[in-house]
Amino acid sequence: MRKAMIVWGGWPGHDPDLCASMIRGWLKAEGFEVRIETTTAAFADPAIHDLSLIIPIYTMSKIEKAEALNLCEAVRGGVGLAGHHGGMCDAFRESVDYQFLCGGQWVAHPGNIIDYKVDLTKPDDPIMTGLKSFEHRSEQYYMHVDPAIEVLATTTFSGEHAPWIEGVVMPVVWKKRYGAGRVFYSSLGHRAYELDVPEIRTLMTRGMLWAARE
Repeated sequence: MRKAMIVWGGWPGHDPDLCASMIRGWLKAEGFEVRIETTTAAFADPAIHDLSLIIPIYTMSKIEKAEALNLCEAVRGGVGLAGHHGGMCDAFRESVDYQFLCGGQWVAHPGNIIDYKVDLTKPDDPIMTGLKSFEHRSEQYYMHVDPAIEVLATTTFSGEHAPWIEGVVMPVVWKKRYGAGRVFYSSLGHRAYELDVPEIRTLMTRGMLWAARE
């Protein structure tokens, strides 16, 4: 049985506890044994090197250098990493090691909760197969991203709330390699209920399975 660890905490506005419960259920349905932790100390545990998958759900907050380095080493060795929204890519803003691992960092969501479109860029990728571009209402994440990521979906900023970014095409869903490990991220899912949007739940589940070590 493959083993996964979810580590949740940080800013409560992203419903980290509810997201952790939902994702735990999805992973258990896929045959995973799931460990739940609520402090960043879990990332320093030598046992994480034996996991198949790690899911951080920990908006903002801080991570100790040793914790971040052990997490990076585990993924570099083959452990998968997957996550969503601020729980993964607005976590541990001071840790460049962690940001290098994830492939992107949130910097803004102009207009806060707005309507926008998610456009699939690789509809034939196994993670996106059968899905179509869709409209969504939530935070439209503006991010600083690693050019090495493989982009699976994007969004285009209208410029209504920040005129200088009109027409900017921003990655929303991506995957990447980090050493022997696979990393998956989706910026969707500001609140837990959004994870039940069919497109979001499908791409998240597939992305986690893609990232997980066999």
